Amino acid sequence: MPFVIYVLGLGIFAQGTSEFMLSGVMPSIAQDLDIPLASAGMLVSAFAVGMLVGAPLMSLATLKMPRRAALVGCQLVFIAAHVGAALVPHFGFLLVMRVLSAMAYAGFWAMASVAAISLVDADKQGRAMGVVVSGLSVATIIGVPGGTLLAQHAGWEAAFWAVAAMTALSTIALLIALPGGRDTTMAQPRLTPELRSLMQPRLWVAYATTALTVAAQFAVFSYLGALLEDVTGLSTGLVPLVLGLYGVGAFIGLTIGGRVADRAPFTLLLVGMAAFVAAATALAVTAHIASVTIALVVLLGAANFGVTPAVNARVFAVLGETRTLGGAVNIAASNVGIAVAPLASGLVINTGLGLAGTAWIGAAFGVAHMGGVLLDRHLTRRHEAGTEEPATASVPAHARRVPPALPAASDAHGDPRRPSVIAVRGLRRRLWPVDPR
Repeated sequence: MPFVIYVLGLGIFAQGTSEFMLSGVMPSIAQDLDIPLASAGMLVSAFAVGMLVGAPLMSLATLKMPRRAALVGCQLVFIAAHVGAALVPHFGFLLVMRVLSAMAYAGFWAMASVAAISLVDADKQGRAMGVVVSGLSVATIIGVPGGTLLAQHAGWEAAFWAVAAMTALSTIALLIALPGGRDTTMAQPRLTPELRSLMQPRLWVAYATTALTVAAQFAVFSYLGALLEDVTGLSTGLVPLVLGLYGVGAFIGLTIGGRVADRAPFTLLLVGMAAFVAAATALAVTAHIASVTIALVVLLGAANFGVTPAVNARVFAVLGETRTLGGAVNIAASNVGIAVAPLASGLVINTGLGLAGTAWIGAAFGVAHMGGVLLDRHLTRRHEAGTEEPATASVPAHARRVPPALPAASDAHGDPRRPSVIAVRGLRRRLWPVDPR
C-alpha cells in the first residue's frame, strides 16, 4: 500500500474519534447541560445529518480543486468547529457545530476514499479501503476510551479539544505526505459523467446496503456506554475499557475483511452480517451478564467492521472510473443509517425493552442488510449475464462479413446430396483449397 493511504487513515482516525466518542461522552454532556439522555442522542443524529448533506455538497464544491487543498481545507473547518464547541458549551450551539464539523468530515472522508481507490489496482481496492477505514477502528480502541476518560475527569469539552489537536497533527502529516498542486496522473472529474454514473439501479441497492450496515452498528453502539453502566452494571471506570475492546474487535474484523473483500464480497457481506445479527440478538437477551456482554461487544465490532471493506468496494465496483460524486453519495448513505439508528433506538429505550432493546433494533437492521445483499447479488449476476454477448453483437449488421452460401450439389439423378456430405466437403475446400494430387 502507498504510504499516503496510511496517512489518510490517520486523518479518519482523528476525525472519526469525534464521531464515535459520543457513545462514552454523551452521559457527561447530558448531565452537564441538564438534558435527557435521549435528547443528547440528537447530537449523533445532527452529526449524521451534517455528513448526509456535506458529502455530496462538499464533493461538488471541491470537484475542480487540487486534492491536497480540498482535504486540508476540510480538516481546518473540522478543527474550527470543535474549538467553537469546546468554548461555547450550549446545547443549541453544540448541535450547530456538530453539523458543521460533520460536513467537513464528510468532505474529507469522500475525497480520502476516492484517493485510496485511485492509488491502487482494482484487485486491491477492498484492502485499500480497509486501511482507510481502519482509522475508525483505531478511534474506537484509543480515541473513544480516551475521550470517555477525559469527559469523566476533565469535562466533555476536554474531549473536543483533544480531537481538534489530533486533527491538526493529521493535517500536518497530510501536508508532508501528499504532494501539492493538481493531480495529473488521472483525468479530472467532470460533472455530467459523474451524474450519469448515478443512474444505475444496482448502485442504489448498494447504497441501501451501506445505510443498513451502518444503521445496524449505530443502533447498538450509540447507547452502548449507557447500556454497559445501567444494564450490565459495569463501573464507570470499566466502560472505556470495554468500548476499547469493541475497537479491538473492529480492527480484527477490518484486517480479515480487507483481505477477503476483493475475492468474495457477497460471501463476506452475508456471513459477516449473520454473525452480527446473532451477536446482537444474544446481547438483547443477556445484557445483564457482564462476562457474556463483554465477549459479545468484541464480536459486534468484528462482525460489523469486517463487512465494511466489502460494502465500500461494492459501490466503487459499480461506479467504475466516475467515482467522485458516487463515492460522496455512499458517504451520505452511511449517514442516513447513522441518523436513523439512534432515533429508532431512542424510541425503544422509552418502552419496556429499555436500553437492551437497542440490540433488537440493530439485529433488525442487520437482517434488512442481508436482504439488500441478496438483491445486489441477483442484479449483479443479471448484469454480468447481459454483458456476455457474442463477439459480433457489437458490430453493425451491414458491416459484418457473411460468407456466401455454397450451392446445393446433387448427384446424377438430381437428388440433393446429404447435408453432412456437403458440410464435410465444404470444410475441406476451405481448409485445403488446392487438390493435393
